[in-house]
Amino acid sequence: MSLIKLKERIKQNRKINDFVIWLITPHRNPKPRLWVRLFLNPFVHHRGKGSVIRHPSRIDVFPWKRFCIGKGTVIETFATVNNGAGDVILGDHVRIGIGSVLIGPVTIKSGSGLGQHVFISGFNHGYKDGTQNSSTQPLDKKEVVIEEDTHIGANSVIVAGVHIGCRCQIGAGSVVTKDIPDFSVAVGNPAKVIKRFDKEKQQWIRV
Repeated sequence: MSLIKLKERIKQNRKINDFVIWLITPHRNPKPRLWVRLFLNPFVHHRGKGSVIRHPSRIDVFPWKRFCIGKGTVIETFATVNNGAGDVILGDHVRIGIGSVLIGPVTIKSGSGLGQHVFISGFNHGYKDGTQNSSTQPLDKKEVVIEEDTHIGANSVIVAGVHIGCRCQIGAGSVVTKDIPDFSVAVGNPAKVIKRFDKEKQQWIRV
C-alpha cells in the first residue's frame, strides 16, 4: 500500500485519525512531540548544506506538511516556525531575523531576508459563522510568497495571501495587506509603494 493511500485511509477513519494526531501532537497544543522532532522530522523535511537554526528557537513543524530550508539559510534565535496549516519553504541563503514568526503556508525565495520580529502568516482564523468561536471554525488559508532578493524590515507584518515581488524593500514597521510588484520600495500601514526601480535610468524613482 502506498503512503498516499495509507494517509487517505487514516483520514477516513475518525478514531484512527484522532489517535494518530494525538501521537504526533498534544491536544490543543500546536507543538510536535519530542519523538516526532527527533526521529520522524529529520527524515521528512529537507535542510540544505550549511543551513543553521539557532537556539533557542521554536520550530513547530509537523510531518504532514513540508518544511524545507535551502543551503546557507539561517533562522536566528527566538524565531518561531509552524507548518501545521501549510508548507514553509525557505530558499537558499534566506535569513529569518531574531524573534520573527512564520506560520505556513509561506514561501520565501532565495536571497531574501527578514529583519527582527517580523510576523508572517499564511492563514486567518475563520469567522464566517457569527454564532461560533472562530477557534472552532475552518482556517482561511492563503499562501504568502516573497520572491528573490527581497528584504522585509523589522517589526513588519505580512498578512495571508500577499505576494511580494523580486528585489523589494519593505520598510520597518510596515503592514503589507496587498501585493507588492517587483523592484519596489513600500512603507507604512497599510504599506504603499513609494519608489520603483527604473531599469533604463538605473535608479530608484519616486512614484
